[in-house]
Amino acid sequence: MCGIVGGVAERNISNILIEGLKRLEYRGYDSAGLALINQGQVLRERRVGKVANLADAVSESQISGSLGIAHTRWATHGKPTEENAHPHISGNVAVVHNGIIENYQELKDDLEALGYVFTSQTDTEVVAHLVNDALKTAPSLLEAVRKVVPQLKGAYALGIVHTDHPDELITVREGSPLVIGVGIGENFISSDQLALLPITNRFIYLEEGDIARLTRHTIEVFVDGQLVERPVKELDATVSNASKGEYKHYMLKEIYEQPEAIKQTISQALNGNALREDFLASAIEDFSNIQQVQIIACGTSYHAGMIAKYWFEQLIDMPCQVEIASEFRYRSPVIVNNTLYVCISQSGETADTLAALRDTQKRAVAKNLNITTMTICNVATSSMVRETNHSLLTLAGPEIGVASTKAFTTQLAALMLLVLKIGQIKQTISEDQIAKIVTELWHTPKVILDTLQNDKEILRLSELFVEKQHCLFLGRGTHFPIALEGALKLKEISYIHAEGYAAGELKHGPLALVDNDMPVVILAPKDDMLDKLKSNMEEVQARGGELFVFADEHSGIKGKDRQHVVNVPTVDPILAPIVYSIPVQLLSYHVAVLRGTDVDQPRNLAKSVTVE
Repeated sequence: MCGIVGGVAERNISNILIEGLKRLEYRGYDSAGLALINQGQVLRERRVGKVANLADAVSESQISGSLGIAHTRWATHGKPTEENAHPHISGNVAVVHNGIIENYQELKDDLEALGYVFTSQTDTEVVAHLVNDALKTAPSLLEAVRKVVPQLKGAYALGIVHTDHPDELITVREGSPLVIGVGIGENFISSDQLALLPITNRFIYLEEGDIARLTRHTIEVFVDGQLVERPVKELDATVSNASKGEYKHYMLKEIYEQPEAIKQTISQALNGNALREDFLASAIEDFSNIQQVQIIACGTSYHAGMIAKYWFEQLIDMPCQVEIASEFRYRSPVIVNNTLYVCISQSGETADTLAALRDTQKRAVAKNLNITTMTICNVATSSMVRETNHSLLTLAGPEIGVASTKAFTTQLAALMLLVLKIGQIKQTISEDQIAKIVTELWHTPKVILDTLQNDKEILRLSELFVEKQHCLFLGRGTHFPIALEGALKLKEISYIHAEGYAAGELKHGPLALVDNDMPVVILAPKDDMLDKLKSNMEEVQARGGELFVFADEHSGIKGKDRQHVVNVPTVDPILAPIVYSIPVQLLSYHVAVLRGTDVDQPRNLAKSVTVE
């Protein structure tokens, strides 16, 4: 959500900034801009729409400079217009900003009283004016920024340049991710390391409250005015493999990458048909003391947590609660002693989940409670990984499509590994049971490959959804969350209104919506709930609903008039949610393509949600 790129070098960096923004397009945005410092001037270009529009403008104007900042904006304050696009300028100061300045109206009123004129509707412009005003008395740009930061309330990452400091880039991290890319004779900043991988694989990950000053040859990081050391970490170059390759969209590529992503994720924990002894070895003492689990997540990650709740309670007799982070953090939850708090996030920077984690930690300390915190995410260097006691990575590789696919299924694989580890430590699951599930985990990538063979058949069925405006997804047990996930995917990228329900709830309200024009998607694995699910299907057909059933090949469910059946390979019921995610992903993808929507960057949405 929003993207920052900036740098200071000896060479012209306009193309580097543009390329960086292109690599951040997956995050979601509505406008883009850049500002370069050259011969005492701020040279700025901004455009609504795609980065390509900005690139054309920069090419036409031929602006250049060796110091600059760039930004892709996702509108929070003010409509998507050129005037609201970043960078924002005050005097000779240019600023880019991710996050939200919560007290911007109060600051704006004060600045207007001083005579400052605002040309945008954004909260960001106050930062530019504040720095400009502070420079009247501050001896340097760094000191001016340090003077401004205490006045800002909210979460933000900033990149700031000034014409009088042509070899200096100031950056601030407070609640919004920011990294420094370390080069030779040049240094860069970005909200995501992915933007900088073409030019460096060495990074400094700023921590909360850090203010940094970059020149071509130096990087200084300050906390409360004191110089501190932040380690330089070298990233594996394979992380940069984020091209679409032969696929039309990133989402389709990532759907097909799931067998390998799951294999990579489970390989870090398994040895043959057993858990590796060193898997989460540092957490053994903490896990032995926990009495319950609280999962905190948003969106797709929340659905993964819902499935894990079934696993924790069914497999290892461990009480588990799951809550949406944006609700959890604001309802004054009771923090319970000896609880494992698990945060799930693709990016490890999700604003509400991160805030819920920090609030939980503060409450636990205040009450002298013994809790353990853990992150499951796809980014080893993320804030959540750094701020929790333990972490378990989903080795999915870069996920560019806004609608999560491989991050979701690898989260499920990682959660199963966590369940098995805790059960082993607390001796609530037998080694034979572990061996059986581990064997099935190893087999899951092959079952997914076989499921992907249904792609053409799902494409054919997708054509029946193109003119629809509403859809229901139904599942029971662990497939109720998959129904929720399927509905989320369909509405995210095809813009069809879709709802997921526990199939047993159908007669308690949703059945009123079923008519001849209502497609109903059914998830039908061969498990203990299958007969009850068949009864739910009869309820739909009796009201004229059209069924689209993803059914186990041995379920006995056959295609007939207004009942379309796609056979899914038989899989162990415990792990079936991972496999049944695949057909609903493909269905959503094909419907979106047929409807002509922007599959990888759907309207109004962003990949990394770093604002509340």
